[in-house]
Amino acid sequence: MTREKDDVTALGRLLNDQGRGVISRRTVLRALGVAAVGAPLTVFAQGRCLHQAGTPACNTTVIPAVFEPTGWKTVALDHLTVHVADYRKEAAFYVALMGWKVRSDDGKQAVLDIGDWGSVIFRQAPLAEFANIPPLFPGRPPAPLHAVVKSFCWVIEPWSATEVVAALRKRGLTPVADHGDGGFERFHVKDPDGFDLQISNGNGLAKARRTTPADAKLPGPAPFASTGWKTVWLDHLSFDVSNYKESASFYCNLLGWKPTYDEGSQNECEMGEIGDAIIRGGNPLSHAFQHPPHAGARIDHMSFGIQPFDADRVQAALEQRHLRARVDTAGGGPIATSAYKSYHTFTPNGYNLQISDVTRATRLTLSNAVRPRTSD
Repeated sequence: MTREKDDVTALGRLLNDQGRGVISRRTVLRALGVAAVGAPLTVFAQGRCLHQAGTPACNTTVIPAVFEPTGWKTVALDHLTVHVADYRKEAAFYVALMGWKVRSDDGKQAVLDIGDWGSVIFRQAPLAEFANIPPLFPGRPPAPLHAVVKSFCWVIEPWSATEVVAALRKRGLTPVADHGDGGFERFHVKDPDGFDLQISNGNGLAKARRTTPADAKLPGPAPFASTGWKTVWLDHLSFDVSNYKESASFYCNLLGWKPTYDEGSQNECEMGEIGDAIIRGGNPLSHAFQHPPHAGARIDHMSFGIQPFDADRVQAALEQRHLRARVDTAGGGPIATSAYKSYHTFTPNGYNLQISDVTRATRLTLSNAVRPRTSD
């Protein structure tokens, strides 16, 4: 076995141990011969099978569909719900750094618009909720991780509440109605890991973004000067699950998402014209990469495309605000000459935020950069 294969297999074992709380992140990095602070992000960010796709350890065989396709299309992101220990600090951070707009703040949560294409609800949660969250790659946040994405809500077409319920039940799901004002209709279901998936019509926050301005204010001063950036694209959600093949099949057949590649530990899926999700985790066809146990699925980081993006200026803007600017180019090369350009930083509640140059027009940049090369 090559050194590269030895390293990847060792990493799989170490990640399993880490998931059980046996070893620290520093131990993982030391085992790979890299410094804990300066570890290259590509070790963790772009899939464990990048150079081994198709081998027994990275089996890319397609599994049978979990159920027949619904024929639905995902046409909008209504919202993501994020629980944080200090929701106002988190919200103010995104307003100043990413150019998001405040739609409301009721003292318990803040609703922010991401341009005209998405919304995020930052909801206050007790510290006890974050006690057992395992550490996230890459890097170590300057503060404890006190943020977790609890659910997402997607708008689908065509919509008929009666037909949606029937289709969900036909596929063995148990929809729970949670309708709102103004004709907003949605149903909660659980995905294969129990993650809260909400399926809705277009009369929630998606409609509010089209019809009313987000012009509310947060109390207190901004954490730093505004960057002037605009968030223009959902580059990717890094969706960590127990069985990535099953979860990719679930979302593609239920919501009409489209897979781009399967490299043995992950499958990147296009979420209509909204953005991409990298669904990553355990491989049911490989004993080498069984997923470490944890309580359900999690979105361990999110990457947003911004404009304008100039690599040097983005790095300078982060560092001027005393934020970490960790380079992630997918291929590991210099950011100036790489096809994919991004930085990782951490939010006030310790969440891993990735900022990239990807737009709707260049959405395949990452998937093309990391599309695996099968082993000889």
